[in-house]
Amino acid sequence: MLLLTDGTVMVVSEPNCLSCTNTDFSSWYKLTPDSSGSYVNGTWSQIASFPSGYAPLYFGSAVLPDGRVIVEGGEYNCATGSCSAVWSNGGAIYDPLKNKWTKVNPPAGWTTIGDAQSVVLANGTYMQANCCTKEEALLNPSSLTWTATGAGKFDIHDEEGWTLLPSGKVLTTDAYVFQYDANGTNSELYNPATGAWSSAGSTIVQLWDSCGGENLASYEVGPAVLRPDGTVFSTGSNTCGAGHTAIYNSRTGTWTAGPDFPGAYNVNDGPAALEPNGNVLVFTSLSRFYPPAGQFFEWDGTTLTLVTPPASAAQDASFVGHLMVLPTGQIMFTDFSNDIEIFTPAGGFNAAWAPTISSAPNTVQRGKSYTIFGTQFNGLSQGAAYGDDFQDATNYPLVRLVNQASGHVFYTRTHNPSTMAVATGSKKVSTKFDVPANAETGLSQLFVVANGIPSSGYFVNVQ
Repeated sequence: MLLLTDGTVMVVSEPNCLSCTNTDFSSWYKLTPDSSGSYVNGTWSQIASFPSGYAPLYFGSAVLPDGRVIVEGGEYNCATGSCSAVWSNGGAIYDPLKNKWTKVNPPAGWTTIGDAQSVVLANGTYMQANCCTKEEALLNPSSLTWTATGAGKFDIHDEEGWTLLPSGKVLTTDAYVFQYDANGTNSELYNPATGAWSSAGSTIVQLWDSCGGENLASYEVGPAVLRPDGTVFSTGSNTCGAGHTAIYNSRTGTWTAGPDFPGAYNVNDGPAALEPNGNVLVFTSLSRFYPPAGQFFEWDGTTLTLVTPPASAAQDASFVGHLMVLPTGQIMFTDFSNDIEIFTPAGGFNAAWAPTISSAPNTVQRGKSYTIFGTQFNGLSQGAAYGDDFQDATNYPLVRLVNQASGHVFYTRTHNPSTMAVATGSKKVSTKFDVPANAETGLSQLFVVANGIPSSGYFVNVQ
């Protein structure tokens, strides 16, 4: 699932079945919140499917600064109705304004992308990894062409995830394969200014699954989420026991060991999301794949606490779960079933974390585009993370209009923010927004929302 910049949610239909005959591996659906802004009571509609011949399962993805959605690779291709493990080098880009997908050619010389990680860098450039090599490439969104980057990567990208830091660098914890090191704790940083990788030090505890040795290890890792205090909570996979965790301090560049998950819970590929209150919600299970017993935990910077899961999650392995931060501050959970759940976190948020509006038009017209200025429009984190093959970051501004007479909620379409960086502090930033044609006229309050945290209201007159 992906949050579009107009406040709607895109979800792809991918039944958790690799050998069954099923033709609905390529259909996309859109969830539109109701007039009060509720996603629980929102409306589903079908939108354009993937291009013919391309129906990936487990792939890289992102919402680009211009509002388009890109999907790259795929561990499996399910275009024939059943899924074949191909580690596809295919890709496609979706234009919500045209409701149309366009194929994207792979970087020159790449035969695989597969279930690889991706990230939108602070300058707005999309970076894609090759699952099975040390290669990365940067996308030109206008020409849909690629430029190679990423010198000095220690190991291949397989099973690793990427976390965007306040410095603009990208953090990864290496998911070692045995030809590099059978018991590794290395982490790395990508520097966009140099296009090169360097060591970020030892994670102290091993976060990738080496259980069973070279022939049985899954090499999976869990998600790593940046918190408002500048620490990254990194979770581990371990099918021989409890998963480890580690905390990276992005301000000091140092690691400390975190607590193990209670019991034998761990994250063999799985999701986590940052709640508006600063806690991290993470989905775990007892086994690499099955038997399941999915369980949620919440990390508050000190303690891991059990969170009661929805009934459906009790049957899940961690890898089938996905989490995404909604503009309401709620967390959406999907798990390859038709039961989609919404989690409402407890508590509020620190006012210092909220976006602020410094300059905006006092009057706007339906169907017109405007620019708004302020601070912290992109939030303090990417919002959500996974292991390697699912990305649904929401570190871009949304603009919400609430009509004062009716109370009805209208999301504008935002695009071309001045930055995609996180935790920008007092730096002045901006975004463009398009007032929807169906917005109700009259006095409204305008809010900028980042990762579920809204600014204070700014009064505008909608004409």
